[in-house]
Amino acid sequence: MQLLLQILTLIGSVAMLMYGMKVMSEGLQKMAGSKLSNVLGTMTTNRFSGVLTGAFITASIQSSTATTVMTVSFVSAGLLSLSQAISVIMGANIGTTFTAWIMVLGGGSFDMRFVVYTAILLAVILIYTKKKANMGEFIIGLALMLLGLTTLKLNANEMQLDKVHAVTQFFEQTSSYGYGSYFLYLFVGGILTFAVQSSAAIMAITMTLCSTHVLPIDMGIALVMGENIGTTLTSNVVALSASTQARRAAMAHLVFNIFGVLWILCVFRKFVGGICQIWGVDFTPGQVSDVNPNQLNAILATFHSAFNICNTCILIGFVHQLEKLVCRLIPNKNKEEEDQLKFISGGLMSTSEFSILQAWKEMHVMAIRVGRMISMNRQMFDTNDDSEFVAIYSRVEKYEGISDRMEVEIATYLNKVADGRLSEQSKHEVHKMLRIVSELESVGDANYNLARYIMFRHQGKFLFTKYQENNIKHMFDLVEKALTKMVSVLEEENHISDADFIEARDMELEINNFRDLLKAENIINVTEHQYDYLTGVNYMDIILECEKMGDYIINVDEALNDRKFGKM
Repeated sequence: MQLLLQILTLIGSVAMLMYGMKVMSEGLQKMAGSKLSNVLGTMTTNRFSGVLTGAFITASIQSSTATTVMTVSFVSAGLLSLSQAISVIMGANIGTTFTAWIMVLGGGSFDMRFVVYTAILLAVILIYTKKKANMGEFIIGLALMLLGLTTLKLNANEMQLDKVHAVTQFFEQTSSYGYGSYFLYLFVGGILTFAVQSSAAIMAITMTLCSTHVLPIDMGIALVMGENIGTTLTSNVVALSASTQARRAAMAHLVFNIFGVLWILCVFRKFVGGICQIWGVDFTPGQVSDVNPNQLNAILATFHSAFNICNTCILIGFVHQLEKLVCRLIPNKNKEEEDQLKFISGGLMSTSEFSILQAWKEMHVMAIRVGRMISMNRQMFDTNDDSEFVAIYSRVEKYEGISDRMEVEIATYLNKVADGRLSEQSKHEVHKMLRIVSELESVGDANYNLARYIMFRHQGKFLFTKYQENNIKHMFDLVEKALTKMVSVLEEENHISDADFIEARDMELEINNFRDLLKAENIINVTEHQYDYLTGVNYMDIILECEKMGDYIINVDEALNDRKFGKM
């Protein structure tokens, strides 16, 4: 019974560590909002600033996976070039080593429980007062992570693994194959990291095994190298359904870490021996070091940092060569599908806050696509060639289908985002986005209806007067201008200026006033027999559908305005 309790405590403490890191990361990202993404997008002017940016963000949010997946999505969005992304990924590998040093502190001789419970009390107060809920979430995540580490350490000491013959015999046997053992532990580290989706959890287990004098330090380091490769598999899986550039960025991460493992294996024992000497520990390959557990943990953390820093220093001068290599490994597709999602096809990001940023990018793409439909309708209206007319109408019909699918996929994605823990501001933002995506789909529907009315005119051989044709073309101009303004505003994602909103409102008023004028004129013209009734009906159907489109467009602008000024 005692053994079962200890095993459950071991598993529970690892789970607490993983959950604590997740909560801490999400809390920090909620506090930062879009600032982290802005940092990533703007502080990558050269490869060195890119490395520093990647290291800074990863050390801040305590997740190299989050940084890498975010970088991959930015490459897919065209906000980062592939070479910029590679430098950021290199920095992320350095930033993730900060986690190991936190574990050294948490697993040290100092009893962290006093700090942990004090932090939990403070966090609960902040969360329930709702004034600094995100700060409270960050603190409680940090507390849970440290509590998991402390519990892991205490439980490992109670289990006395070094005195369990079956355990010591297993590790002695698997550590007796020389370099074969290194490859074995490297493989196990990679598989475990990919399976649990957390290199931090595997690092904690590795530190526990080494500090309890069960696992030789060089085998523990081999596990750490495997973790480096295992964590790259996540971004590659995420990028499978993304764009070619995004898959190249993910592949660059894998190639970077594989190269590092290959060269470190050539000098492995000398490198490990040098790290051990720094901490005053004699290194014997495959043998357990009977020294202070804190020293063993520090050796693992030092190796992790030194390895990734050295690997980055070696490859920082070969970013362009690495870019060419991954371009050869992943060649361009023959043709990107027009209706393929660009930014959210890889699934949710590590946190809901960053997933919202991706959804904004996708909605901008949707706005561009529905915006193209008005120019197609203009071409249909101007052409008299039957084959050209049918081809353009088919294209409008296809785009309407695309807008319908995008609405469903984006809305489904946002609903999944809403299932995560969101700040009140982000919840309100998701509601606005759902409204906007619905309005964008309505713009697509209005364009399709407009195409149908133009087709009725083409098939019915309605003869519009020159005055009617000029009025329709002017209405097209007004709507196209409003659409262009809406698309440009959506490109800013979370920003609409007072001037932009006033300009959009003026455009909507101009469309409405022109509609009212033509509606009144149409009754008089039909009565005076300037054209027949059916021609007048088809004429006003086109005008009224354009005006409806203007309503949907201003609804998008109003939703953005509400979001900016915090109106409910």
